[in-house]
Amino acid sequence: MLGEPEYNMNELFAQLGLDSSDEAINQFIEKNKLAKDEKLVDSDIWTDNQRMFLQEEWKKDAAWVETIDELNVRMHPDA
Repeated sequence: MLGEPEYNMNELFAQLGLDSSDEAINQFIEKNKLAKDEKLVDSDIWTDNQRMFLQEEWKKDAAWVETIDELNVRMHPDA
């Protein structure tokens, strides 16, 4: 029997088609810091599909929203 999927940072990165190891996630975030007034989904680091996923999940206030919010906070160190 399958349990509920985990909605954590590793699974979010896997869902986005990115390397989902802890080290890769930390490197991605460090390399792609966002300006204080730059929205996460407006960044040019995302493909169209990745951006659409992030926007749709956020809009739906879906299970991913807390993890997407965590990513947003981590990518905005000066906010």
